Amino acid sequence: MPGRSIQSARLSDANTPKPQTTLPRKGIEGLTTMMRSQRNLASGLPNLHAVDWINVEHSILTSGYAHLPRVVQSSACRSLRTLYNDDRCFRSRIVMARYNFGQGEYSYFAYPLPALVSNLRTHLYAHLAPIANLMMDRLNRSPRYPATLTAFHKECRRQGQIQPTPLLLRYHGGDFNCLHRDVYGPTLFPLQAMVMLSRKGQEFEGGEFVLVENRPRQQARVVAFNPDLGDIIIFPVHERPVQGKRGYVRASMRHGVSPVRTGQRDVLGVIFHEAK
Repeated sequence: MPGRSIQSARLSDANTPKPQTTLPRKGIEGLTTMMRSQRNLASGLPNLHAVDWINVEHSILTSGYAHLPRVVQSSACRSLRTLYNDDRCFRSRIVMARYNFGQGEYSYFAYPLPALVSNLRTHLYAHLAPIANLMMDRLNRSPRYPATLTAFHKECRRQGQIQPTPLLLRYHGGDFNCLHRDVYGPTLFPLQAMVMLSRKGQEFEGGEFVLVENRPRQQARVVAFNPDLGDIIIFPVHERPVQGKRGYVRASMRHGVSPVRTGQRDVLGVIFHEAK
């Protein structure tokens, strides 16, 4: 996906400030804010062991998605939101209107990922890998996903996919995201997740998360979600198996966001495969 890198501007020798023994007040405040956000992120790590994963598996395999309510603490959600304007956390930022992707912005995290994002990505993958393998079995596909994210990323690196893909998305009134798939190379994991970082009805209105499913020789099916603060939705990246008359068939999937009517809607996107 095209984008521009976020890099700090280099000062010429003539404009290089003299060394300081103490940070300027703005620098101290920025560092304090970042440290406070990191503490809140660490304290808000979700307890995924409390999730009913049998029910999640059933929901994904039968309906194509799973909705996990109130998994991430509100303090952690708000701390993640504060990182959006800190360019040090990100490798690139995309203004969607420039590429006809929709309207709004999103930023890809750089390594090292924030504690919450890294923890959530690692542990979600471990729970979802067995489900992903069941999906591949039903589609008669050969990929077998290893038990750990670290092992899966070795497969990504063999294909030259080394860039992190978790991202923060920010929408304001009138913003939307066109239907799309998050595919960044030949190696991909068939499921991904979103975490709602804003409170519906209070901080924003509208902006429904939309899944569109196309089955062979059928009209498209649409499912719309209104997740609340701390909710996680797990959904397919680009396809899923559905029961047909003679076994399982492939249904293609896309997702997007309907227009936000008012307020600000912030979302964490958790994608498990890496990008080139």
